[in-house]
Amino acid sequence: MTSLTLVAHALTPALRGLVLGGDAEPDPAGVEAARELKIAADFVYSGPEVAALRTASALGLDPVVAPALRDREYGEWSGRELEELLEASPGAVATWLERPHTAPPGGETENDVITRVADWLGDLGHSGNGTVAAVVHPAVVRAAVLYVLDAPAESLRHVDVRPLSVVRLSAHAGSWSLTFG
Repeated sequence: MTSLTLVAHALTPALRGLVLGGDAEPDPAGVEAARELKIAADFVYSGPEVAALRTASALGLDPVVAPALRDREYGEWSGRELEELLEASPGAVATWLERPHTAPPGGETENDVITRVADWLGDLGHSGNGTVAAVVHPAVVRAAVLYVLDAPAESLRHVDVRPLSVVRLSAHAGSWSLTFG
């Protein structure tokens, strides 16, 4: 059996301002709040983002960076505020928001992210690694939850992952489940 604790990294100015992508430093208050969480694991991973690495450090964890656990790729929209994009390209942004199978120019669809995270989970679930933690962007936590629940990408707007949220999963014979308690 493999148990996985996913931790959404601390709040960043980008998350607060609805900026797509980028690699912002986490807020100092969020890093301080992360110190209060108690996460123990035999193996620790993180996404490559600065916020994920700083949050892991605040948790007292020394992660291995897993590229598959990176935030969604937003292509040409990376680093831009959602409000700015809505003003500049309202039709394209509305389509992207309403249809998660649509990618931003040069970016990934929600299904791409779910598939990438599912592949990583598949490898992890068959490894029998025991207790694992991963500190990642909230979008990666959302993708993992959608995959485990076998929910369509359209469900993403119903999964609200806030900074420092903790989600626990377990794998039995390679099949993942949400774990409560």
